[in-house]
Amino acid sequence: MLQRNLFRDLLRGLAAFVVAWTCTAGAANAQTCATLPDHAKLKAALIQATKDETSGLNNHMWATIVDRDGVVCAVAFSGKDRFAQWPGSRVISAQKANTANAFGLDSGSNSDGSGQANGLSLSTANLYSAVQPGGSLYGLQFSNPVNEDVGYKVPSSAYGTPADPMKGSKIGGVNVFGGGLALFTTGKKMVGGIGVSGDTSCADHFIAWRLRKGLGLDHLAGVGGVSGDNQRPDNIVFDIGTNGQSAGGFGHPKCLMTGNEKMLPAVQP
Repeated sequence: MLQRNLFRDLLRGLAAFVVAWTCTAGAANAQTCATLPDHAKLKAALIQATKDETSGLNNHMWATIVDRDGVVCAVAFSGKDRFAQWPGSRVISAQKANTANAFGLDSGSNSDGSGQANGLSLSTANLYSAVQPGGSLYGLQFSNPVNEDVGYKVPSSAYGTPADPMKGSKIGGVNVFGGGLALFTTGKKMVGGIGVSGDTSCADHFIAWRLRKGLGLDHLAGVGGVSGDNQRPDNIVFDIGTNGQSAGGFGHPKCLMTGNEKMLPAVQP
């Protein structure tokens, strides 16, 4: 009897600890997400960005925001319901947001004490050539797998709503084509990532760019990138030659009806 009571008390104590830890972690995540655009703002900005960008197939889109820890804060779609855009693009948009957040640094991250470093922002579009065989980041796409339990959690009817089941959990994943961008607030402070999916990978990048601009989270002026364009440091790069190689090592293939990347709005200071 004594052993049974001790075992029961141990289970109760463990259950109480798990509940307390979960509540504390959930509260911390909610607090971080509170500083980022909510579902309503994300959806409104996504609808506008999709209208403004006319390259690609003109499909409806999915978009996801993650915080600096990779926790999903909001998921939205631009169409009339969740079937107005490719269902598979929901998780891809989250994967892109996670990637952009996972491989970016804000302006103070690399400081050695002598002053603030410039930071670094890599879009998912910048990773395409680098992860190919022989590329400088070959194998990166396999390094942080998608959390399938989070990505495919039910109910499906809540996908893209304020109660999307991905919200509040880490999705993981590494995506290596256009559509994912890091988010920077004033002071070049990185606060998370955004991912867009549903069209060609080039159009995904263009729409994500306009979406980030619409949300006012593109304070990258002075942040380093690989595009060679100081006004668009993490812009997509179309420098893959006829030999299939990227001249700078971070190129992305062109797509159907590709837009002009140089016409995308400049980032903010």
